[in-house]
Amino acid sequence: MTMTDVPGAVRARWLAVTSVAVGTFTIVTSEMLPVSLLTSIAADLGVSAGTAGLTMSAPGLVAAVSAPLLAVTTRRVDRRMILIGLMALLAVANLAGALAPNHPVMLAARVLTGVSIGGFWAFAAGLGPRLVPERSVGRATSIILAGVSVASVLGVPAATFVSSFAGWRSAFAAAGVLALALLALLATTLPPLRPPAEPGTPRTPDKRSSWLSGPLKLVLVLTTLTISGHFAAYTYVRPFMEQVSHAGAALVGTALLVYGAAGVVGNFTAGAQAAKSPWRTLVVQVGLMTVAMAALVLVDLPPLVALVVWGLGYGGVGVTLQLWIMRAGGGELGTALFVGAFNVSIALGAFVGGRITDGVSVSAVMWAGAGLTLVSAAVAGIWGRSRTTGS
Repeated sequence: MTMTDVPGAVRARWLAVTSVAVGTFTIVTSEMLPVSLLTSIAADLGVSAGTAGLTMSAPGLVAAVSAPLLAVTTRRVDRRMILIGLMALLAVANLAGALAPNHPVMLAARVLTGVSIGGFWAFAAGLGPRLVPERSVGRATSIILAGVSVASVLGVPAATFVSSFAGWRSAFAAAGVLALALLALLATTLPPLRPPAEPGTPRTPDKRSSWLSGPLKLVLVLTTLTISGHFAAYTYVRPFMEQVSHAGAALVGTALLVYGAAGVVGNFTAGAQAAKSPWRTLVVQVGLMTVAMAALVLVDLPPLVALVVWGLGYGGVGVTLQLWIMRAGGGELGTALFVGAFNVSIALGAFVGGRITDGVSVSAVMWAGAGLTLVSAAVAGIWGRSRTTGS
């Protein structure tokens, strides 16, 4: 009946969904690049590990601002053109990072990366209803969001693998080439996507004010605690493994690859559970993360074991928080605010972790991350139990 019900059109729209999912994978992979390359970047650009961590903080802060700002200022612009433009910007940023002769130039490239990340993620997350029939919106949205989650756990080991052959700059160059390929793919597969006349997933003013005053605030608080705790510790996991666990390059690469595989498992196992009870799912996830961070410092176990537990926990966090927002009725602006909180938390965590690493020790940063995730588990648990008791 509708255009999306015609078999050929349906296949074309699912190809568009896949392209957007690969796009979200590419932007988040680009954001995560410095994590496994931090030691090499710091040595090559002549700065400390903590200062090199600003290459994580800068794009996070910029993305946090650009997500809601672009959502508000581009209401009348075709979403297809915005996504293509942001992917072109990402290609330029990654290639500039690969060629950066010093730290200030690298930071400038990472600022451009942040603009692309914030805008692309915020618009892509809500494209499901625009691309597929209504009955398939849930599946399309989960595929698009899986690009974010899988990138969060696979981007780091992928960068480690590429850089092991030709240095850290090769990882940025590879990400730039991937963005150029995605630019062509998006231009080919995306249909015109005029902005919706009415953004409102919340259907009434009462529902909107209830959403803004309750669930949105809670999700933003939990996002800030969980993601800043994760990145305070995870941004410096390579220096920790080298200095404290005395791991060589091969073990570091293997550990991060195993972490990524565990994270993919965590991502896809969390979806069904989070759809039923996001707060319970989040409590389990951040509990696993807390245990893993503490175990790295306290327990004389191979770091592989702790990183598997960490990956299982963190792998599903993004999907759980996003599903929580969707379940509560957040529209495009709600998603943009979530993306902003997520990215400012990456920046905050990486910055605080860098100060602790330089000022105290690389082991202390694990305790900082564990403390923040423990508080997140407590907040989610208290809220969930009070809501269950009150119902």
